[in-house]
Amino acid sequence: MMGDQAERLRELVQRGKTPEVQATPPILARLESTQEPDTVALSGDASIEAKLPSAADVPAAAPEPAPQAASEPASEPASDPASEAGPDPASESHSEVPIPLPEPGARAGRTIVITSGKGGVGKTNVTVNLALTFARRGRKTILFDADLGMANVDVMMGVSPPHSIADVIKGRKTLLEVVHWVNDHLGIVPGGSGVSELANLDPSKLETVIAQLAALESQAEIILVDTGAGISRNVVNFVMAASEILVVTTPEPTAITDAYGMIKEIDANNPSATVQLLVNMADSEAEARSVAAKLAMIVERFLSVKIQYIGCIERDGHVSRSVLMQQPFTHAYPNATATRRLNILAGTLLAQNDEAKPSGGFFSRLVHQIFRSGRS
Repeated sequence: MMGDQAERLRELVQRGKTPEVQATPPILARLESTQEPDTVALSGDASIEAKLPSAADVPAAAPEPAPQAASEPASEPASDPASEAGPDPASESHSEVPIPLPEPGARAGRTIVITSGKGGVGKTNVTVNLALTFARRGRKTILFDADLGMANVDVMMGVSPPHSIADVIKGRKTLLEVVHWVNDHLGIVPGGSGVSELANLDPSKLETVIAQLAALESQAEIILVDTGAGISRNVVNFVMAASEILVVTTPEPTAITDAYGMIKEIDANNPSATVQLLVNMADSEAEARSVAAKLAMIVERFLSVKIQYIGCIERDGHVSRSVLMQQPFTHAYPNATATRRLNILAGTLLAQNDEAKPSGGFFSRLVHQIFRSGRS
């Protein structure tokens, strides 16, 4: 009977569906077995936590010329004083076509694809606030909203971009005209249904769009791509084109199961990508590290891709209040626990960027992947 249940769980994860699991899934207790688990237990051997980097192991970001006077703390303070809310922030053709890459020597922005495996884990909220934090630190940032079904980025920021990629596809606007600049350092590109329409463009129009996308990469230091929820073909296309992927999960068993399903897709289709894990809505850092350790242990045992725990954001009532206010929580509550954690995350990512080579060419790879998947 247990074999049948495990087999059923495996089939559901491979199809990107969320299996019904108990509050404490039993699969991890049988790690000695050679059978691949499909969920991660929330209790078990804690010795694996020694494999995770501590806060002291994370390289500190170089000081940024940010408008905020205080630098971010290296670790979480014990208390969490509430802060006052801030002001509002501002022709089908399937013939093979050449995919132009950036010109040799051209500097392209670093692209980070942020994904999950299921909805409700706070992925878009993390992406919006991360983009704002980068922008505050003087990094020119573009947020590409790649969720075809739920355009939540504009809602969370209290803005209404008038155009999307669909306008570029139809020739009504250029891509640079579609970018909605929130301020001097942050722009939003609404993807909408235009992303999936790329697969049906004739070669000449496709080349034009690719050239515009490549030009967009030169307009920003950092491009954050907020994918849709789940493991749909559209989401997988973005993940397959990425060189850097941030997977967001929560301590909930279903979220962990679906995060593993997403990592399994990455392993099958893009194993050379750098994959980092953020545990959101954790009750404590200890809980987040435990979740990450157990997930890392399963991935290490059964997959070839490597994941790195990059940090956590604790559950914070200021976050839900800021959503109701249609303000990013890092702006509305600059002293909240979630804001401090987000600032630490941003600093860690920026420190990595200083050491890494630019990951340009993302949009060229994306269009190539969409075009190929459209033919299959």
